[in-house]
Amino acid sequence: MCGVCGYVSLSGPFSDAAASQRVHAMIEALAHRGPDESGISSVNPAVLGATRLAIRGLESGKQPIVDKDSGVMVVCNGEIDNHQELRQWLVSRQRRIELATDVAVIPGLYLELGETFVERLVGAFAVALWDSRQQRLLLARDRAGERPLFFTVQDGLVRFATEIAALASDKTLTLRPDCDALQSYLQYGCFVAPATPFHQIQKVAPAEIVSIEPGRILRRRYWNWNIAKTPKQKPSLEEFDDVFREAVRRQTDVDVPYGAFLSGGVDSSLVAAVARSVRPDFRFATYTLRFSEESYDEGVFAEQVAQTLGLQSTTVWVRPESFSSGIAELVELVGEPLADPAWIPTALLARRAAQDVKVALVGEGGDELFGGYPTYIGALAAQYYARLPRPLRATIKAGVEAWPVSDKKVTTSYVLKRFVQGAAMDGVARHLLWTSNLSPALLERLGLPRRAEPRRQLDVEPILDVVQQHDLETTLAEGLLTKADRASMRSALELRTPFLDKAVMEYAATLPAEERVRRLTTKVFLKRYALRYLPPGIVHRRKRGLSVPLASWLRGPLADWAESRLRSNQLASVGISSPACLELLKEHRQRRADHARALWTLIVLSEWLTWASKQATDGQAESSA
Repeated sequence: MCGVCGYVSLSGPFSDAAASQRVHAMIEALAHRGPDESGISSVNPAVLGATRLAIRGLESGKQPIVDKDSGVMVVCNGEIDNHQELRQWLVSRQRRIELATDVAVIPGLYLELGETFVERLVGAFAVALWDSRQQRLLLARDRAGERPLFFTVQDGLVRFATEIAALASDKTLTLRPDCDALQSYLQYGCFVAPATPFHQIQKVAPAEIVSIEPGRILRRRYWNWNIAKTPKQKPSLEEFDDVFREAVRRQTDVDVPYGAFLSGGVDSSLVAAVARSVRPDFRFATYTLRFSEESYDEGVFAEQVAQTLGLQSTTVWVRPESFSSGIAELVELVGEPLADPAWIPTALLARRAAQDVKVALVGEGGDELFGGYPTYIGALAAQYYARLPRPLRATIKAGVEAWPVSDKKVTTSYVLKRFVQGAAMDGVARHLLWTSNLSPALLERLGLPRRAEPRRQLDVEPILDVVQQHDLETTLAEGLLTKADRASMRSALELRTPFLDKAVMEYAATLPAEERVRRLTTKVFLKRYALRYLPPGIVHRRKRGLSVPLASWLRGPLADWAESRLRSNQLASVGISSPACLELLKEHRQRRADHARALWTLIVLSEWLTWASKQATDGQAESSA
């Protein structure tokens, strides 16, 4: 794991000294991701740089890697889990690999296969490869989108980096907020590739390879998790056990200490249990978040799992003051807003874990792949609800919306209110409403125009397949994994996700619908499998997930701070009415509505706009100087 960056001229050679200076600035901005070492190499007209968090090949992993014969230059953020197999294949083709690090296989693989090399990689990675012979820059990300990569092309110059803040360190780069992308962020809490908060910066999408040459940019998706078109089969516990254990084995094949994030839910508990079984002689530590608010706290369940597995448990308590002091720092560090309130707790947990380990296993992906969200039950139930007589549905809706607001975690009233609000919509629009941070109605109250919702042909794809595909490619890839990466790498901690191993994802796509969701039961097959490793009380415990008691905090200890952020003039610069924001806060504080998610999304945007405005001011000052 590391940070990568580069500066490439598409119009011929440039001043190597000036380019190196800009890459050095990007490396400094990425230093938190890779404190072990850094490096810069140039093959004119390209300068590439990397900071390194040493995980494999500790003594021989410095980047960039340059092939001596061809001049092909590579930087990679991440891990190549099948590097041993690839190394053997390259040796059989008379390609000698001198370095022991896993990413050392990439240059030879490219020289053998061209840009299709990325299809052979297994792991979590973001790769940049410069081929001076063809004057071509290739940028690629892993299948699930675990590792980030951004780029911009201006005046014949290409800049790329792991984080937006690194690109913004170049004050010669003109950046302007993208209001359309920011409105999408307000609605869904994240940015879907290629969009970013800036007009001039693009994001490489998960499972995408981007080829940049003089005069053209080509984007190609090299892999798809197409659940609707994947043939279904009766699942085998034995077969899946082999697949999942191999994924865990590969991801724990590292040269540094590792641990696991443990919530006490089935996904993280299963990852920890299988890791304990795969490597029984290694006693790794687990790390758990705790909240004083009982309905949000899962510490007792995590401790139960840790004791069952014979693992040490370390807890980190989350307090409201961490939010008011921490969000501006995180936004400034990475250069983008992210509306997931769990960003801060995850960053706190990563900071504690990084005192002991460099790698932590996590359970991300289990819900999206195996059907774990309550919204999946809702998607199926809505088809039956829509058949009820309209007067009856109106009566039910009125009764549900009359329920009082609660500060408890994911209450029945909250779930049912979301359900009836979207029950009359088609499947995709309904799911988007259920998972949105700000509904279209709230966006209109803020002064923003209503946007057309995307539509899909539901008559050819089962609704469960459609919503799972959406969540894997959007909610997970652009939201949860972004949160995990930015939070953990703040403290140079690599998070590894066995559920997002290529073979695990492809196995999950073969599961029939009834093995994912059956009546009111989610993750049917995965829970049956988990009983091999975990007690029934953990496997069948009601799902909670990582949530934050923002609703009560925004009425109490964070209320005045929230008001100060919502009064910001920066929100008006992108068309958002500050008085309307304050009215939402007032309604929330008076318990007339639960606007916690909407308010937090606006607060984070306010912090980002403040940072972006400072970047623009600094750039203008440097230009005039």
